Amino acid sequence: MKALMKKLDRFFDHVFDEHKRKKKELSKDFVARDMVDLLLQLVDDPDLNVKLTYDHIRGLILDLITGGTNTSALTVEWAISELIKQPQLIGKATEELDRVTGRERWVEEKDIPQLPYLDEIMKETMRKHPIAPLLAPHLAMEDCKVAGHDIRKGTRVFVNTWSIGRDPFLWEQPEEIDVKGRSFELLPFGAGRRMCLGYILGLKMVQLSIANLLQAFNWKLPDDTKVEDLSMEEGSGISTPRKFPLVAVIEPRLLLHLYKI
Repeated sequence: MKALMKKLDRFFDHVFDEHKRKKKELSKDFVARDMVDLLLQLVDDPDLNVKLTYDHIRGLILDLITGGTNTSALTVEWAISELIKQPQLIGKATEELDRVTGRERWVEEKDIPQLPYLDEIMKETMRKHPIAPLLAPHLAMEDCKVAGHDIRKGTRVFVNTWSIGRDPFLWEQPEEIDVKGRSFELLPFGAGRRMCLGYILGLKMVQLSIANLLQAFNWKLPDDTKVEDLSMEEGSGISTPRKFPLVAVIEPRLLLHLYKI
């Protein structure tokens, strides 16, 4: 653990130095571009009621990496896996993307509200493959009754998202399903006062990632793999990864100059 913390400290120091260097180079023209920029500004803010230190920032960044990156990446991998299993759905999604954004520019965050089919894909992926099978434990604050069961005050309660039905892919009325903790059919971020604070960022990251991957590439399995042979078996852990990582072949579907950085 000590060796790991030393590696993390070196990583954090590198990140801080890079952001400070860019801020110094731009000087008066500097505008905060990401979470680290904003946190570093708060460290230097003398008017904060609660003083932030670099140790606080290290903890917050670690939360962003462990709590946000892994879960979002797994959701995107499951979404692409489900779509490869049913190529006709990729056709519908790319048709919507081409209609909204065309093929001469990248899809942007501002385009997402105009992509309802993409939203359906994301929701159904979260429903079929809940990344957190058991939500964070809750404590009953008072005696209550849930689904006919008496829950006594002080009981530690786990919400099992696996109890949700899993078929068919893309439900009939997905627009009626809420991902913000108000629909028991879908609780990827929990509910109530203890629901995930990063759900807005998580939704945007997953939506934009899936949109970019579908817009940018045609997806298929390697030549020696049939669609029916693609395993959808789930692994175990705090999150829900694929048991076997997805291996796919991609081909560009946009103008080649768009791929240049």
